[in-house]
Amino acid sequence: MLAKLSTRPAVRRSAGTGALALALLGAGLPAASADPPQPGLTRFYQQKVTWTACKGSDAPKDLQCAKVTVPLDYARPRAGTLDVALARYQATGKKQGSVLLNFGGPGGAGIPELAADGREFMDLTNGYDVVTFDPRGVGRSSPVSCGEGSDEASQATDDEADLSHPRTLLARLRKAADECARHSGPVLPHIGTVNASRDLDVIRQALGDKKLNYLGFSYGTRLGAVYAAQFPHKVGRLALDGVDTLTEPLSEQGVAGAEGQQTALDDFLDWCTTDVACPFGQDRRAAEDQVIRLVRSLDANPVPTDSGGSFSGQDLVGAVGQALYSKQLWPPLERALASLVQDGDTRGVLNFAAGGADPSGATRSGNGALVDPQDVPPDNLPAALMAINCADDPDRPDAAQITKDLKNLQATYEQASPVFGRYRLTQLLMCYGRPKGTDFIRDEVKDVHSANMLLVGTRGDPATPYRWTVETAARLGPSAVVLDNRGDGHTGYTSSKCVHRKVDDFLLYGSLPPSGSSCPADGTEGGGITNSAD
Repeated sequence: MLAKLSTRPAVRRSAGTGALALALLGAGLPAASADPPQPGLTRFYQQKVTWTACKGSDAPKDLQCAKVTVPLDYARPRAGTLDVALARYQATGKKQGSVLLNFGGPGGAGIPELAADGREFMDLTNGYDVVTFDPRGVGRSSPVSCGEGSDEASQATDDEADLSHPRTLLARLRKAADECARHSGPVLPHIGTVNASRDLDVIRQALGDKKLNYLGFSYGTRLGAVYAAQFPHKVGRLALDGVDTLTEPLSEQGVAGAEGQQTALDDFLDWCTTDVACPFGQDRRAAEDQVIRLVRSLDANPVPTDSGGSFSGQDLVGAVGQALYSKQLWPPLERALASLVQDGDTRGVLNFAAGGADPSGATRSGNGALVDPQDVPPDNLPAALMAINCADDPDRPDAAQITKDLKNLQATYEQASPVFGRYRLTQLLMCYGRPKGTDFIRDEVKDVHSANMLLVGTRGDPATPYRWTVETAARLGPSAVVLDNRGDGHTGYTSSKCVHRKVDDFLLYGSLPPSGSSCPADGTEGGGITNSAD
């Protein structure tokens, strides 16, 4: 879920939906015993982190960078390694260790996020070094890419003719999967949350912490839950905000995501049509029809961009989905859409597609600060999102099953959202042609016997519906304590003073609210954390 590329929903189940649950690259490893490390891993657990100033003219002067080496394949530690990139703000108070942050995705790079939004986490430096990382396959940690494969897959599902002829569609999707494998290199079969969790434990040890203190948003909650299942005795204080599902197949997640984003779009249009500057006018009933026509028009006739590429209706849908995670982004979204509709200017919406605009109106790219654009493929975010989601879900229907169910599935997604349905269906279908994923998350991440974890669910979250928080807490067991945030937006830490305070109290002092306690909708809107996948 960085979600960046948004992805992050109450699900309407259907027979067609369950049939097409697609997913994973690389079989997951079983739960690991972290004490002592398994044979062959000792050298990785003996590392110490060396911090230096981050490179880049836009790097905050007090942000430090480092790397930790991990095995490419934990089952064969001698078969190769990769470096996981880290960044931190040092503790200013009495240091009690480190707290690791994951901002979501999947596919979101942590380092540019911490560089851009570090002010949100400065309270935690009263007791911790605040550390983040680019997970394997992401950002500066052996980034994956699909090259022309991403365009191949999206064009296939954008084409009504291909959707009407599943064999043609599947051939293009398999070609896209081959392109992703060719461009990504050896990391691709070993990407996914099970291995990223193993990396987390190596990072914990390299930082000198006996236990992991962790704050994960959106997809980052999945990573935190998997860590707790693999290393229950190494859990320190884990806070999970915008809680992901551990059990629903990608097909159902996609429907839920489409429904959640449609609700957020409806809310945006309710607001926009009260403003004379709204590009869709002041007739609320007609506004959604205008949005649908705009998407279809751009799909039929994409417009050129300043970079020499083209911008389609599905590109627009992805960009709008990014902006709907926070009400604070509604005014810049309105302006960007007005520029597109009135002048054909794609620059504003492309900023959202690349990673969004911050509340001040400034923009940053998805791979953002601190990274030379030549170091990270421009499609790393969607390529990593796809790879990790496909690696985390064991379902992989064959061609006959997809051919049989595609029309019903398409109807289900279109019913969930006439705007976001096809975009979500594309994300689902792009797992076709990839190796079957792990069943570890669905089957083994449950009944965790660890220290208490704080799970935050937001009632009006368009990406990770509140019910996922309740379901995941019940699955994890008595160690999971739920905080009910009665506000709106994706995640609560940066948008609710109450949530922010309670999470900080837990991480800094171990003070847990009673399970089931709540935070009011205090009206303090913030730029929520992005979730790309769920």
